[in-house]
Amino acid sequence: MMESSVLFRAGRVSRGRLSAYIIPRLPTRSVSAGLHTHSVSSSVGGQSSVNPDEIAHFSRLSQQWWDERGEFGLLHKMNPVRMQFIRNKVLEIQREEDESKANELQPLSGLDVLDVGCGGGLLCESLARSGGRTLGIDASESNIAIASLHAAADPALASSPSIGEVKGRGSLTYKHTSVEDLLVERGPGAFDVVCSMEVIEHVDNPTAFLTNCATLVKPGGHLFLSTIARTPLSYFLTIFAAEQVLRLVTPGTHTHSKYINPEEMVEFFLSTPLPPPDMAAVDGDRTASRPWISRLYGGSPLRTEAEVRGMLYLPWKGEWTLVPRGAPGASVWAEACNYLFWVRRPVE
Repeated sequence: MMESSVLFRAGRVSRGRLSAYIIPRLPTRSVSAGLHTHSVSSSVGGQSSVNPDEIAHFSRLSQQWWDERGEFGLLHKMNPVRMQFIRNKVLEIQREEDESKANELQPLSGLDVLDVGCGGGLLCESLARSGGRTLGIDASESNIAIASLHAAADPALASSPSIGEVKGRGSLTYKHTSVEDLLVERGPGAFDVVCSMEVIEHVDNPTAFLTNCATLVKPGGHLFLSTIARTPLSYFLTIFAAEQVLRLVTPGTHTHSKYINPEEMVEFFLSTPLPPPDMAAVDGDRTASRPWISRLYGGSPLRTEAEVRGMLYLPWKGEWTLVPRGAPGASVWAEACNYLFWVRRPVE
């Protein structure tokens, strides 16, 4: 669907210009919104999570996807950190299961990988180059057109058009569709790795969206998400600073009430049986419908079940960094804005 650019570059605005703005009263951290606003269901053939206004917004910006100095410049800088997290978690689990089978150079080799809301294909191309048989889907037709055009310029990702779909050389495919429609088409448990980066804060019915993404994961597979916490800091950085003051992002790109806190994400996978019972039956009962996080230890899940990692933008370096695992107070400061989330579907 779309990926949203976030945060701001320090030094881009003078004190005089900042003083012309009255900082609004910031919202307090709340757990009343988030994932449990809607009931959990497969939503196959039911309510769509696609927000037409969001699709129209990002479709208008589609020509800027590969402009590293434009609207999506911060996402270009974020992409290496996202890939670092994905590669490290997949390798970590590979080593846990059988170190001899861990593929250090291409950890996604031989895996079926899905990127939901792929935008212009920033993450998809990296996933494919890491060996994954990658499918990128987006509800915006213009986003898919830009992603396909850019991939065609790389001989390693060269693609040829077909009806409604652009296929690469066994490694990269783009398709104009929604996650709901793809679930109907492919059925549950179709992918080893499912990613959805900077998307869930833009959808309608995030619970159904997340349920559908999870249902597409194979037993033992991985779900990777990246989004923004609903805190005063995230409001200040992503909306007041990035949209209203610095205009790094088109005003109206973000809606603070739609942000999801890390603890809400963890709670969802701790309390929600997945895939939904009706979809587990369709899945051939390969895995019973159950929560993917068994329990918390000191407020955190086992690192082999799920993990939350904050991302910070360092303006003096012009790059993002992944907050180290176990950093003191990370849940308070490092995960108060942009964060990555990983969870694994139980093997049995």
